[in-house]
Amino acid sequence: MGGSTPGAGDAPGTGRPVPLSVPAGRWLVFTTVLGSAMALLDSTVVNVALPRIGLDLGADLAVLQWTVNAYMLTLAGLILLGGSLGDRFGRRRVFVTGVVWFALASLACGLAPNAGVLIAARAFQGIGGALLTPGSLALIQSVIHPDDRARAIGLWSGFGGIGAAIGPFLGGWLVDGPGWRWVFFINVPLAAVCVPVALRHVPETSNPRAHGRFDVLGAVLGAAALGLVTYALIAAPQKGASPAVVVPAVAGLALGAVFVAVERRLREPMLPLSIFSSHQFTAVNAVTLCVYAAFGGFFFLSVLDLQVVVGYSALVAGTALLPTTMLMLLLSARSGELGKRIGPRIPLTVGPLLCAAGMLLMTRAGVGAVYWRDILPALVVLGMGMVVVVAPLTATVLASVDVARAGLASGVNNAAARAAGLVAVAALPLLAGMGPEAYRSADAFADTFRRAMPICAGVLVLGAVIAWRTVSSSALEQAGPEPGAEAVAGPGVEAGVPEAEAGAEPRAEPAVAPEGAEVAARRAERPPCRPECTYHCGVGAPPLDPGEERPRT
Repeated sequence: MGGSTPGAGDAPGTGRPVPLSVPAGRWLVFTTVLGSAMALLDSTVVNVALPRIGLDLGADLAVLQWTVNAYMLTLAGLILLGGSLGDRFGRRRVFVTGVVWFALASLACGLAPNAGVLIAARAFQGIGGALLTPGSLALIQSVIHPDDRARAIGLWSGFGGIGAAIGPFLGGWLVDGPGWRWVFFINVPLAAVCVPVALRHVPETSNPRAHGRFDVLGAVLGAAALGLVTYALIAAPQKGASPAVVVPAVAGLALGAVFVAVERRLREPMLPLSIFSSHQFTAVNAVTLCVYAAFGGFFFLSVLDLQVVVGYSALVAGTALLPTTMLMLLLSARSGELGKRIGPRIPLTVGPLLCAAGMLLMTRAGVGAVYWRDILPALVVLGMGMVVVVAPLTATVLASVDVARAGLASGVNNAAARAAGLVAVAALPLLAGMGPEAYRSADAFADTFRRAMPICAGVLVLGAVIAWRTVSSSALEQAGPEPGAEAVAGPGVEAGVPEAEAGAEPRAEPAVAPEGAEVAARRAERPPCRPECTYHCGVGAPPLDPGEERPRT
């Protein structure tokens, strides 16, 4: 795959930044869009296929939960490690490895003869996603010329938004047409195009400062803790408070405590706990947990409800959910600008409340529901709430830490959101009293769906309360404006947090530190580089921003 060169070139190996106007720049955007589209489509099309998968494989609700969660488990547990691997061994190398891995696992999913094989293949698919997801935007930021970077990310994000919009429609068309297995097979031709283009046209980049050991132990402990707790929650409706449930639950919580202890003691942990010294960062991640737990539970159950209860086909059910994605695609940029003007506190409070109202309205989606009267209003209110909350949420995460830790902060926030969705998909059927065969009966599922939506709404209200009480209205201004702050939402160090913690760069203050002028000059040269949420915000997790890196010339 070629040697790793710190920096990037206008062609592989030249070591110079790539303008977007040259073929190499356009090929780079094309291949990163194609690669990230695989993971993005997977998060939207698989949910639409769940009822048909269950019927075809003779599976109960637990299998459908694991079909979603096996992928989310490995993705959430390994995504921070995936970014570190790209920095060390080359972002193109790890990106291509992830694409190939993802495609092979997708092929195994499509060929799965039974539920056990499908779940195992989904777990392997998540590993591929953890390798390719951090690499797509990182390649653009480290390769494309600074003058063109914002436009390149805009193209990347815009096409990602289009992909998110067509995902449910495409998934429904495949399920109703050639069958649910093609929801996975479609990734193979995408990879067959993506990999040769990446190897031929994308320069290799790495981080020359990346060194030390990888925190494999931390990644394994984190994933194992999540996996055991998830298993207990999914098994509880069938097995009750039996040792088969209690033992994994206790073991998962114990491993979670061990994970924290290990991360605290390691010199170079996957998750430096010092980042939570920022009160603002911790608060915004608490809001993230509430918001994305509700989103994860809602989209898992609502697609089932539209097909099982309302009686829609997979294609119609996928199309029915388009209003939320379209609102996000059209209005995310304006929401981000609003958050800058009025501060994040109000959007992070009002947004979850609007989402909660939309989910309560969704309880009208029962037997005999009329789309324009009973379903569309709920999705419009929900979509507006998502528009209001997600972009400011992402901006505040980046603003709550020093710019040197923006990539880490984004990765932690992304992983937290995915973990929240994972737990919600496992816990919500249990809390709503949804039995293993509930999705086979319209009446039974309708009753439990009406109990589940208020639970999701309650979690969102909790997130709104946390935001109102803990998020500062000036959170996006604490670090002061930086060049490119409109893009990265003004990252900086929160007041009261030591600026030298865990490798964070000192703030540029020439009167205090001799190196301040150098830091200020370096920041002044930084090109504007907006998180993709400036253009479009995904509904599965916050955008993953690898942080700033200026290519060497």
